[in-house]
Amino acid sequence: MNSLSHILSPITIKSMTLANRVVMPPMGTNLGKDDGTVSPENLAYLKRRAKGQPGLIITELIAAHPAGIGSPNQLGAYDNRFMPGLKNLASVAHEAGTKIAMQIHHAGRESLFLLSQEKAVGPSAVPSIVFRRTPREMTIDEIKEVIIAFGAAGARAQEAGFDAVELHSAHGYLLAQFLSALSNRRTDEYGGATLKERSRFVIEIIEEVRHRVGPDFPISVRLSAEEFIRGGYTAEDMQTILPDLVKAGADLIHASIGTHGSPGGITSATAEYEPGFNARLARKMKDVVGVPVIAVGRFNDPAQADEVIGRGDADLAAFGRQFLADPDFLIKARAGRSADIRKCIACNQGCIEREMLGEGNIRCSINPETGQETIYPEGPAANPKDVWVVGSGPGGLTAAYEAARLGHRVTLFEQEEELGGQIRFARIPPYKEIYGEWIDWQIGQVRKAGVTIKNKTMVTETVLKDQRPEFVILAAGGEKIIPNIEGMGKGHVCDAWQILSGAVAPKNHILVVGGGLIGMETADFLSEQGKEVILVEMLERSPVRKITSHGFMVHQRLQEKNCRLIFSTTLKSIGDGMVTIETKGESSTLSPVDQVVLAVGLKPRDELKRVLEGLKIPHAVIGDARQPRRIFEAVEEGAQAAWAL
Repeated sequence: MNSLSHILSPITIKSMTLANRVVMPPMGTNLGKDDGTVSPENLAYLKRRAKGQPGLIITELIAAHPAGIGSPNQLGAYDNRFMPGLKNLASVAHEAGTKIAMQIHHAGRESLFLLSQEKAVGPSAVPSIVFRRTPREMTIDEIKEVIIAFGAAGARAQEAGFDAVELHSAHGYLLAQFLSALSNRRTDEYGGATLKERSRFVIEIIEEVRHRVGPDFPISVRLSAEEFIRGGYTAEDMQTILPDLVKAGADLIHASIGTHGSPGGITSATAEYEPGFNARLARKMKDVVGVPVIAVGRFNDPAQADEVIGRGDADLAAFGRQFLADPDFLIKARAGRSADIRKCIACNQGCIEREMLGEGNIRCSINPETGQETIYPEGPAANPKDVWVVGSGPGGLTAAYEAARLGHRVTLFEQEEELGGQIRFARIPPYKEIYGEWIDWQIGQVRKAGVTIKNKTMVTETVLKDQRPEFVILAAGGEKIIPNIEGMGKGHVCDAWQILSGAVAPKNHILVVGGGLIGMETADFLSEQGKEVILVEMLERSPVRKITSHGFMVHQRLQEKNCRLIFSTTLKSIGDGMVTIETKGESSTLSPVDQVVLAVGLKPRDELKRVLEGLKIPHAVIGDARQPRRIFEAVEEGAQAAWAL
């Protein structure tokens, strides 16, 4: 067993001594008040993470200047009116015994909020890769103003009681925009052909902050060690400026990777990337500087990070989304309870995608407490009930666990022999194994919570009439949609679930019908086996969007495997060795096709809803039984149903 001796050892950086090498890095929460001041929700969220005893917490990005905010409710440090809330953030961390750094930020052109008002600025008038809108080029006076603003924000952080500051020079925000030749086309002293020439803005900001906070206050610089985009700078380029950054006053290098415009969503890596995949770049940064380096890269197990630190690739390790999935993971690991850690599955549904799509404040698709700390019930319930949960997918398992945690008497019914719902199949496609690990973990937690589990058991109207539970949470999932198409009865027609489960063996020339997540991942699964796959989808584009990290990777793999995707197309008939399709009103045939795999989606399995209504048994309908969607919605609704009991 890994003793975690490396990651649990202390480290001193200037005036700050950390109890261990675990870092919670900045993550946007969207929890701030409308005026950018700290809210009770901000404090509750941070307090919950501080309870997990990381060595260092780095706050979400805090604006140094009003011309660089990403949204109206982004926390700020550019005026004294923010000071009471900032002091509270520092106090919450210190009360839990952890250190805290303020991350100081300017969005530059990466602010849709400011771009929409034509107020965004950047080093040059070059459109944002993400938002495809153009900022205004900054004047020299504006550059000087921002430099001074960073210094003032650093001084406020120190006054508010923070233990350090971090300057955000990564991920395509303003400081990184000055570093990149893709966004900095200036010909004055803040531009240039080399990274060294373009680093002047960042260096002057470090120097200004150092001047304002004094010699002993730690300054971290978060960098994209490599831009990871065509024409962008490399790790070798970054090595040329690191000594200059340290000379200017940097005490800690936070070695991230990429920009929000980099392909594959590498700044929020999905399960396609191995845990610790970015440690190699941290090592390249360490090779040229004598200050500590933080490694990032989908860490979800302290043992992985301990190995990275032990072999000298980095001095500290950042666990970002893992702090959303399980704030107590370090406590559990230290106590020898690693099996109880809820590991981040890197799905990005409740955190990155939710923020990117403007769907609300931070959440976690597998931890319903995240972002809801102020309403999360500790229990026990005042009036424990006999609760039945029908269905054992993500929603049903969450509902059963949460209800049992709150003291209710819970029975979980599953008509199949195996628990897990749709995750039994979702764990099969490439890089989805971690989904299976999570559902197995969730099943284990439900058992530990004392839930009575009844496999291979149907809940019928007769059973409900006879036993009349006090409350039923209907999480029966969805049922397959079977389209009415000529030739459906032919022997070479099956569905995606039969293919993924192994019930039906795949043939060589396969047509997948449906370009949603089930269809795309089934095509991915088949393509990995060397099958020739054509996918047809009635919509103009796949619902699996390339803007999401996983979506990008799936599309890329299908392209590499020469899987043919045909959109705006419906299947009209199935013949022997061929099919007829219709694309925008025009019919054509595809051949050879020796297997048709249906993946047109699910519809709610809600027949029990009418029974419960007729029997007047209190109930809630959640997850796919309400409407087929993602893990995030199923877990959220399962938790809320239990909390409302």
